[in-house]
Amino acid sequence: MVSSGGADAGVCIPIAPQRIVALDPALTMGILQELGAPVVGAPLSAIQEPFVREAARRSSVSDVGHPLQPSIERIIALKPDLIVGSAEMHGRMRDSASRIAPTLLIDQMDWTRQYRLLAEITGHSDKAQAALDEYEKRVAEIRARVTAAPVSVVRVRPSGFHVYLDGPSAYAPYAVLREAGVTRTAYETTSDGAVLKRPDWEEISALEGEVLLYVVVSGFDPAPDDALAASTVANPLWKMLPAVQTGRAHRVDRATWMGFHGIASAHRVLDDVERFVLKVP
Repeated sequence: MVSSGGADAGVCIPIAPQRIVALDPALTMGILQELGAPVVGAPLSAIQEPFVREAARRSSVSDVGHPLQPSIERIIALKPDLIVGSAEMHGRMRDSASRIAPTLLIDQMDWTRQYRLLAEITGHSDKAQAALDEYEKRVAEIRARVTAAPVSVVRVRPSGFHVYLDGPSAYAPYAVLREAGVTRTAYETTSDGAVLKRPDWEEISALEGEVLLYVVVSGFDPAPDDALAASTVANPLWKMLPAVQTGRAHRVDRATWMGFHGIASAHRVLDDVERFVLKVP
């Protein structure tokens, strides 16, 4: 057995688990797949990244239901030897899950730290380190080319906006931006543990970046996204944003920016930095 190494202290985890249920359909599921760990169950309907969803289908991963209320009966039927989830999302089911198999619920942490944690648990530390080394090399190359011009990023929702902040607790894609040297506006930056702001239409004028990246997410189903995007960009208040007026507002992929799932997502964020932020000759 191995220790959980900083998450759910005291949980004993089997060495080289062979039947893992991933309750978190984004980062946990994506990392485990990238590492080649044996995942047997996950909330398939909530996986945003098509590549991860297709890889799960090829691996015959079983659906365990809604990501916030997974089916205990389905999990039992899979006979897992390890259950991995999010402390924030799945804390209320800790006791029931622990009666099925050792259960590791991970507190919010830096995504690279989580990558290393899951790699250690599943016996893939060397593979993870090689992937992270390659990522960090690319980050350093981009950071050397990034200017101090501020960049704004916003998520468009049916009920308003989310601005994920640059700070100590930044959600993974926004942590990647910081690692790559991208500067956010003062409104989008914090020194405390805040993760996001919820501006209304009047407040989005604070998104003063020279570049604006926006991700449209209407819900788990992406079908209504285009209509939501069209109505948003047609609004006069949207048209007043500096980056919109200069033609530097760019819609980015929802799977990458809201379904971040590991190294592949990090590289796609860097792709967007190179495509939309850097002035490439």
